[in-house]
Amino acid sequence: MSYVIEMNNIRKEFPGIVANDNITLQVKKGEIHALLGENGAGKSTLMNVLFGLYQPEKGEIVVRGDKVKITDPNVANKLGIGMVHQHFMLVEKFTVTENIILGNEPKKAGKINIKKAAKEVEKISNQYGLRVDPYAKIENISVGMQQRVEILKTLYRGADILIFDEPTAVLTPQEIQELIGIMKKLVREGKSIILITHKLKEIMAVCDRCTVIRRGKGIGTVDVSETNPDKLAAMMVGREVNFGVEKDPANPKDVVLSVKDLVVKDARGVNAVKSLNLDMRAGEIIGLAGIEGNGQSELIEAITGLRKADSGSISLNGKEITNLKPRKVTESGVGHIPEDRHKHGLVLDFTIGENIVLQTYYQKPYSKNGVLSYPEIYKKAKALIEDFDVRTPSEYTPARALSGGNQQKAIIAREVDRSPDFLIAAQPTRGLDVGAIESIHRRLVMERDKGRAVLLMSLELDEILNVSDRIAVMYEGEIVAIVDADQTNERELGLLMAGGKKEEAGDSR
Repeated sequence: MSYVIEMNNIRKEFPGIVANDNITLQVKKGEIHALLGENGAGKSTLMNVLFGLYQPEKGEIVVRGDKVKITDPNVANKLGIGMVHQHFMLVEKFTVTENIILGNEPKKAGKINIKKAAKEVEKISNQYGLRVDPYAKIENISVGMQQRVEILKTLYRGADILIFDEPTAVLTPQEIQELIGIMKKLVREGKSIILITHKLKEIMAVCDRCTVIRRGKGIGTVDVSETNPDKLAAMMVGREVNFGVEKDPANPKDVVLSVKDLVVKDARGVNAVKSLNLDMRAGEIIGLAGIEGNGQSELIEAITGLRKADSGSISLNGKEITNLKPRKVTESGVGHIPEDRHKHGLVLDFTIGENIVLQTYYQKPYSKNGVLSYPEIYKKAKALIEDFDVRTPSEYTPARALSGGNQQKAIIAREVDRSPDFLIAAQPTRGLDVGAIESIHRRLVMERDKGRAVLLMSLELDEILNVSDRIAVMYEGEIVAIVDADQTNERELGLLMAGGKKEEAGDSR
């Protein structure tokens, strides 16, 4: 059997941790090969070794039958290996073409020949159905389009082995469908793809084979046609995973949060939230559903004090909290798992321990007369790290050294531990694996059962349907319907999210 890529017995160590413990990966030409594992299992590390960003302590890499040493990404590029990273590496102010040719500029008489490059970009873009405008500026295009630019960048450099690192973590459901189409087309044109993911649905939809790694060790490779999501989940986590959410019916009590006639503008000064009304009761989870960009983010930012409300009121337990500073909102009893973990959730250069007390560091016992008590801070952090299974070498590790999913778990630990009266969970499981998702859903239900009000904002419809008691659908800045989760389905929600009426949606079941 000839493989385009063989990684044999790869071992990669970091201080205090073996990230890859003698892993073997074999990829056939023309296949989409999934690399599946929990957050922090070592998937990205293994691919960074293949792409030349890390050097392994042990093991060999064979590309198209030849043993190679990949000392840096330029060597990988020459071997036809390209990588589409989870966090895009694009210059916002540059155009699509300028980003694609960066470091590889075609010159004519000493000058960069942008026209020639743009033509080439357009040609590749059309060949693979990417539909990217070569002259658009990065800052003006959607996240899905930016990802296509990253794909184009690898194709422009002649890659025929493409590594996709969690490519769907930042995409809307519709963009995910388009990306799956693009990947299938790339393979039909003779490319081979390695897909790092922990979304089982996507593996079943698009992959030929799947290699599973758990806690840095290779567990095995299976043909996707001969397996199912339950088996893959068990291989990945090491035990059976429950995909449903076990919960008793809600028992809603008094109104905790009341939003009246709220108007909020977006960054461009346009009304993103328009005269919105919403009441949240103790002991229930309300799911906030909507296609991205319909005002959900602005609503949450207004409630948490991160964005100014133009008019209307927000009250918590009968007290007005409209336009209070974020700290005052927090102290009134609001917890916030933010949508953007890097921007609003963590200080990446602080230790994970410091991040866990970001909301409480100025209170006793973490601080006395304005002086921080580090033993208390790290004692608390250690307990939460264990309780929420945050995989980190220690509580002293900088937050940026953790995998995205473990960063997310640390934020959730911090917010849920305070057990606020009103908890906002915005995309709480984005980028998490099935085992972690299961435990976070359980935590949200536990908070509800303690009599807290929980607002869950998610772009994953099955998450909204599984976890919520009631679902509020947002469309163009307004709540167009509130439905009981057990009385609706993905199709009805999809219609409501696209601006359809409840009656039409109801008839279509």
